Amino acid sequence: MKQKWITPALLLTALAGQIKAAPLLTETLTPPAGGLSPLTIERMHASPALAGSSPRGLKLSPDGKRVTFLAARTDNQHMYDLWQIDVATGKRSILLNADKLASGELSDEEKARRERQRIYGQGIMEYFWSADGKALLIPASGKLYHHDMITGNTRLLDTGDAFATDARLSPKGHFVSWVAEQNLYVMNLASGKVSQLTRDGGGAIKNAMAEFVAQEEMDRMTGYWWAPDESAIAFTRIDESPVELVVRNEIYADGIKLTEQRYPYAGKPNVLIELGTVKLADGSIDWIDLGPDKDSYLPRVKWLNDSRHLSFQWQSRNQQQLDLRIADTHSQKPAVNVITERSHAWLNLNNDLTFLKQQDAFIWASERSGFKHLYLYDLNGKLIRQLTDGQWSVDALEYVDEAQGLVYFSGRRDTPLEQHIYRVSLTEPGQKVHRLSQRAGMHNPEFAKDSPVYLDYFNSLVQPPQISLHDKQGALTQWIEQNAPIKGHPLEPYFGLWQVPEFGTLKAEDGQTLYYRLHKPADFDPARKYPVVVRVYGGPHAQLVTNSWSEHDYFTQHLLQRGYLVFQLDNRGSGNRGTRFEQAIYLNMGDAEVADQKAGVDYLRTLPFVAGDRIAIYGHSYGGYMALMSQFKAPDYFRAAIAGAPVTDWALYDTHYTERYMGQPQTNAQGYQAASVFPYVANYQRGLLIYHGMADDNVLFENSTRLYKALQDEGKLFEMIDYPGSKHSMRGEKVRVHLYRSLADFLDRQLKSSSQ
Repeated sequence: MKQKWITPALLLTALAGQIKAAPLLTETLTPPAGGLSPLTIERMHASPALAGSSPRGLKLSPDGKRVTFLAARTDNQHMYDLWQIDVATGKRSILLNADKLASGELSDEEKARRERQRIYGQGIMEYFWSADGKALLIPASGKLYHHDMITGNTRLLDTGDAFATDARLSPKGHFVSWVAEQNLYVMNLASGKVSQLTRDGGGAIKNAMAEFVAQEEMDRMTGYWWAPDESAIAFTRIDESPVELVVRNEIYADGIKLTEQRYPYAGKPNVLIELGTVKLADGSIDWIDLGPDKDSYLPRVKWLNDSRHLSFQWQSRNQQQLDLRIADTHSQKPAVNVITERSHAWLNLNNDLTFLKQQDAFIWASERSGFKHLYLYDLNGKLIRQLTDGQWSVDALEYVDEAQGLVYFSGRRDTPLEQHIYRVSLTEPGQKVHRLSQRAGMHNPEFAKDSPVYLDYFNSLVQPPQISLHDKQGALTQWIEQNAPIKGHPLEPYFGLWQVPEFGTLKAEDGQTLYYRLHKPADFDPARKYPVVVRVYGGPHAQLVTNSWSEHDYFTQHLLQRGYLVFQLDNRGSGNRGTRFEQAIYLNMGDAEVADQKAGVDYLRTLPFVAGDRIAIYGHSYGGYMALMSQFKAPDYFRAAIAGAPVTDWALYDTHYTERYMGQPQTNAQGYQAASVFPYVANYQRGLLIYHGMADDNVLFENSTRLYKALQDEGKLFEMIDYPGSKHSMRGEKVRVHLYRSLADFLDRQLKSSSQ
């Protein structure tokens, strides 16, 4: 459907109706205090990290006596060691130095897996507690280490010469499992015996491994699941042979690496997938009937507590139907369909399915009301009651305390710009939702295994990540890492110039509320005319306009100190606002999003301190696509644009992501054409910088090279920076310093030169 562009007159009408009564944040933020040193681009990416001590991989030991986490070194923010804190005493100590473990080159499979997980760094990057809390499993460079918490000894497990990936401890801690050379292995820790459970992996056949779109788009990073009693493992067997084999050029400084990749382009075939169970006692394999439609997805698999029944979620290729099915692994009967969800657009996936232990029931999350909420069902699929409700969204089910009849979850009940921790009754209908977290910002809890005690990983615009321990009432019992930006903290010398944005709302064409935030320089003068940089992402499942700490905002602060205003607006299609807001882009990407960004610029031009003819737009990935579409479709709105690693033609992107929002090219050819940047290239006038990693295996470099050719054929002048060996996320201190220096230089030349 063609959108009607918003006019200044319509915009002023909308502005008159801005929501002002309700606060956008749960409390007023206090401006930071600290030193007045300017933040340079070099310092943004140097060690120690500006955010200070920001541990990752937070876990409570099974007995609740230790907090363990991965912490970066002060002299190298990319090298991680494993640390612990004694909950009783607060004593902090290193548990395992990464230097004691193997180091070396990762396998290509592991590199790709980490890229999909957005895990970056060196040293210890993941670890796993045993169920009894007496041991840890630590993978490192394809080797596996078993650390005894009682003796303190660390031993290398003999897993053979092949690179071990996706390793984990079994539920009771008797076995270690891993994938090597596309097959599944287990080791009995008591005897050291290794058993190979699958044998046909190789070439296009992969056992116990998640396919590309499962990792990149479904948030399913594994292809196998232990039964709770350790009697069996469920696993996937994928056949990639139907997927188009692409010979991709990864261009490095010293040569070109030809990489063969099975890449499922939109509208093209996906992998063939099977789901089986293998018994540890005898190695026998049974296959589960997934139904007649093989052109479908398997986004989730989960055992029930009896270790006999296995649930799996089946998703149609068009992602408009999602079934929860339960199979009896001790019989050959077909799986029983328990729940079916349907949508006219698409269904979002989640990780909230929880089978209860004290009753034959489970908790299920659904967006059927227009917002994601929690529902209690019996095992036959009969609804017992809805647990949460309202015009707001649950983020995640965090913990179920069956003994007390309470459900803990994170969500946006108070404001969509913050994430808080809440509690609601499991057993008593109509009980009010109680908020546990208090401070304004983003609260991400990590609960203990068998207790509603939790770690709160908190951050806000004025507080880099900090960690605290809380009881079941939400009361703070101990600081784990306060990370206050005071004297001695890496951020303190610059924090006095750190600026907190102003938040506000506008109205979209269809009347929906758009949230924005506007950053102003520390020495803001309302009598001046400032150039503006619009920072955008704009894609589904993402938000920029939040009360949160982000390393991406370091460049925003740097731009403020260079004399820019920085504006961000979450257009329709972005996340945590309900299905109506998100699904405005269905079958027509690049339309409603651009209209909303134009509305933001219309608003900016009403401000007396904005230089309305000196506005640039900048984004990466989907944001790069948005920068191109906004400048190409509205050249009189944006004097300059920076497009990082942009999608330029959705037919070049993968099946699961693209078809979710656009359908297939065969059935929506007009929509794909309209959503591509190429029909609008002729509209481009001036002021474009494109950058891309030349080894990007997510948004392929071909997206940019095709655009380069189209612009050249039109005789259009533009700038480009291509980074040899860089992937989609543009990692590496030297790469990032060069990139951001280039972006700042480009913006100065485009937006300041005429006013000098």
